[in-house]
Amino acid sequence: MRNTFTAIITGLLILFTFSIYAQIPEGYYDITEGLSGEQLKTTLHNIIRNHTEYPYTSSSTDTWDILKETDRDTINPDNVILIYSGWSVNAAQEYNNGNGWNREHIWAKSHGDFETTGGAGTDIHHLRPSDISVNLARDNKDYDNGGTLYIDNDGPTECYTDADSWEPRDAVKGDVARMLFYMAVRYEGDGSEPDLELVDAVNTDMLNEPGKGYFGKLSVLLQWNEEDPVDSFEIRRNDVIYSYQHNRNPFIDHPEFVTQIWDSETGAGEFTNQNNIKIYPNPAKSEINFSLKKGESGLLTIFNANGEIIIKSEIAGEFSLSTDHFCSGFYFINFINSKGSIFNAKQIVVK
Repeated sequence: MRNTFTAIITGLLILFTFSIYAQIPEGYYDITEGLSGEQLKTTLHNIIRNHTEYPYTSSSTDTWDILKETDRDTINPDNVILIYSGWSVNAAQEYNNGNGWNREHIWAKSHGDFETTGGAGTDIHHLRPSDISVNLARDNKDYDNGGTLYIDNDGPTECYTDADSWEPRDAVKGDVARMLFYMAVRYEGDGSEPDLELVDAVNTDMLNEPGKGYFGKLSVLLQWNEEDPVDSFEIRRNDVIYSYQHNRNPFIDHPEFVTQIWDSETGAGEFTNQNNIKIYPNPAKSEINFSLKKGESGLLTIFNANGEIIIKSEIAGEFSLSTDHFCSGFYFINFINSKGSIFNAKQIVVK
């Protein structure tokens, strides 16, 4: 009887603990109303930046401690749920000389060259408990569909992998996507922070440059966001993180923000600007498309990373440029419209 009573009280305390976390603070997203695209992305960035940071490992409250709360197994509160395998393991066994669990950076540290001293490296919104060997198998791969089933020494994981990508189990595909959407909005290169961007490609580590990191595959992440919608575990996790970091993942609170920012049809980024030119997709594979406002024209110049001119041409209306003679890498676009206004953009080509 004593054990039963204790279990009931423990369960009620857990429910009470979760219930005290506030829902979305009143007015938190008010200034986003009516916005889309880059305007919405920038506004959300300004809302969620400058969060309260906690040390990666410390004798005081650190990321281990917070993860034990954010990813707690609600059935067995002494355990945490591991992101890729779904296994429930003893929360107290953090690392444990390689026999416990460790912390997975969903946006891999090498894609942006950030460490665990703060900022992106300790941001709980994309840190999740993981089985150590499963984490090692995922490595820093981009996310995509396909590959072969990954079977760990501890059993099958429901994850698939190949040489350049990792497909998590179905139950967390949307979670992964929304964590990456958060990272691409939260980190825009402020101060010493990296500028993180999502692109429609894999092998994105080769695109990295100082202060900037890329991750993919955007079109697949958009698909996963639709197929695996926000659930109660994510909502509770977002509330717990807010109680520590004082910022939220907007794509858990408002999943519609995803398609309001990213092009859901192409799954790719695009450049638009006041000169009424649209350039897409970015990155490009077989062609780069240019769309100008009706009646608009101008001079287009594309340079490679060495500053050499690849193409220079007058364009008007709709224009498509084959990338057959392009190599994978960065290119710089310069467009001067008929009124003399200048637009510069960076274009990625992935073969």
